[in-house]
Amino acid sequence: MADYGHELLFGTFLTPVAEQAQRVVALARLTEQVGLDLVTVQDHPYQARFLDTWTLLSVIAASTSTVRVSPNVANLPLRPPAVLARSVATLDILSGGRVELGLGAGAFWEAIAAVGGPRLNAAQGVDALAEGIEVIRAVWATGGGSVRLDGRYHRVWGAHPGPAPAHDVGIWLGAYKRRMLGLTGRLADGWLPSSAYAAPDALPAMNAAVDEAATGAGRSPGDVRRLYNISGAFTRSGRDFLRGPAEVWAEQLAELTLTQGMSAYILASDDPDDIRRFAAEVVPGVRELVAAERGGSGPSAAEVRGTSAAVIPPAQVRGVVPALGVTPTPDDGVRLADVQVWDESTRPTGPDPDPDRVYTSRQRAAGQHLVDIHDHLRKELTEIRGLVDQVTTGAMDPGAARSHINTMTMRQNNWTVGTYCESYCRLVTTHHTLEDQSLFPHLRRSDPRLAPVVDRLQQEHHAIHEVLEGVDRALVAFVGRPDGHRELRAAMDLLTDTLLSHLSYEERELVEPLARLGLH
Repeated sequence: MADYGHELLFGTFLTPVAEQAQRVVALARLTEQVGLDLVTVQDHPYQARFLDTWTLLSVIAASTSTVRVSPNVANLPLRPPAVLARSVATLDILSGGRVELGLGAGAFWEAIAAVGGPRLNAAQGVDALAEGIEVIRAVWATGGGSVRLDGRYHRVWGAHPGPAPAHDVGIWLGAYKRRMLGLTGRLADGWLPSSAYAAPDALPAMNAAVDEAATGAGRSPGDVRRLYNISGAFTRSGRDFLRGPAEVWAEQLAELTLTQGMSAYILASDDPDDIRRFAAEVVPGVRELVAAERGGSGPSAAEVRGTSAAVIPPAQVRGVVPALGVTPTPDDGVRLADVQVWDESTRPTGPDPDPDRVYTSRQRAAGQHLVDIHDHLRKELTEIRGLVDQVTTGAMDPGAARSHINTMTMRQNNWTVGTYCESYCRLVTTHHTLEDQSLFPHLRRSDPRLAPVVDRLQQEHHAIHEVLEGVDRALVAFVGRPDGHRELRAAMDLLTDTLLSHLSYEERELVEPLARLGLH
């Protein structure tokens, strides 16, 4: 078994307790706020204490803007496949392509029968699931004729296909036994077991069964993404699976990616502190370890942001401290706009680090966390560019885009100061309550040599706020002016230039001081 090279994803697996309905939605929003990729919810329609999963996922999708949503897994015996296909497609369209479909054959047949579902055995459930997948994909395939399947368990005869989802929705199967694993390899886009039922030492044999079936069906084993519902406990020490400090979690999950091909880890926890710690400490560690092992490099920033962009000479390399082990994100020098908000050559620099200093693991985490928070802001920038693309092509109303942008971290916080302090203080120094503006005064007091850097960063925060206001004005102008799309694109290019330049500068100058000085 080996690493299949899939993009790493991380998410949450929430319990849809009806008595705590608003808390469940709040946990989903927290999942997005801390930068995770996916919110999933178990589906047991016969469970009277639980909210209906599909209704809940719709509310979650409406309450968030970036995370994907998925049932984990949908109970097919109680959700007719043609109807489920249209529900999935509808929510995918309304959410902007953020829905995936975790799917199961059903297991608790007495409970299923009690609410009107079929009473099948395990083998029949697998066969019914295979028919159901065929129906679902046929309903999504709007380019063909009517849907016709005269199956033993599902008969759909003459149904019109549609609507089609906004993107290629993945069908991920919860599978453990050999027949289900074989079905996964033949038909599914992903395999989604849980660590409670498929411990790490059971994964090799299960993976081999999926691979064998995929190969037998003429597919590549890599066509099947490997996802893993995980549960555990954060403790100060220990090496048992997911029973130890965050760095142990990161090492164990990275090993599963590199040796068993698992590429998505979904935390089964309703504890907000677990979710925050998973996002802040485990996820970056897994990404770093996997990236280091995979090696290689992707396209250059210039290629990603447009080959016609201008490139300015990079500033002198600073901020890299080998002993710290945290790499600030470099400024790629790519500039899209014709104007500059500030003169980058006048940016002050802080003191050179002590080459003999030794950093503790907590200090390293402090420096790395700033980079992680910035990566979330970079992700939001990509999302804003996507919104602008939708506006200029007529796929989204400008008012909806403005409303969406106003909910983002970069509009709700005092940029990296507020975001960093809020998250850092909650996760690392939990006994401190600090105001958003406490970080910079602390740095000034602790090391006066940083004062010019801090002053410049605050000036740039205000400048970026004005650039964001420019994007907002351009969205308004887009409605009433024939050439409004040019102004909107120019505003977006300027935001891209200023934000990415600023984040790189802040990391270059503050990663080491944050590690050295902390927040005490």
